[in-house]
Amino acid sequence: MANPNAKGLKRLINACFFSVAGFKATWTHEEAFRQEVVLFVITTPLAIWLGQTNIEKLLLIGSIVLVMLVELLNSAVEAVVDRVGFEHHELSGRAKDIGSAAVMMSIVWAAVTWALILL
Repeated sequence: MANPNAKGLKRLINACFFSVAGFKATWTHEEAFRQEVVLFVITTPLAIWLGQTNIEKLLLIGSIVLVMLVELLNSAVEAVVDRVGFEHHELSGRAKDIGSAAVMMSIVWAAVTWALILL
């Protein structure tokens, strides 16, 4: 649990530990995140090799990072919704669907970015 009295460097150190815990939890519980990390590991060297300029390399790598970022947020939404309850509720379903739509949009963005730069 976060220490609300932590200030300055101690607060930043605590935030780093919480972030590492978040990565571990997402890696453990979300197969989609694991797949996206594998995609990142494969595409990053490709982006460095295929990108003509630093901007192209940044866009190619950044588009995959964006997918992972959105997946982290979607996983957080899903965890909160599941914490509230597993029974079907329209708003819970809507929240999960919206998070899924955000992931899909980020994947489309990455695909378009790669296609435009490489083709």
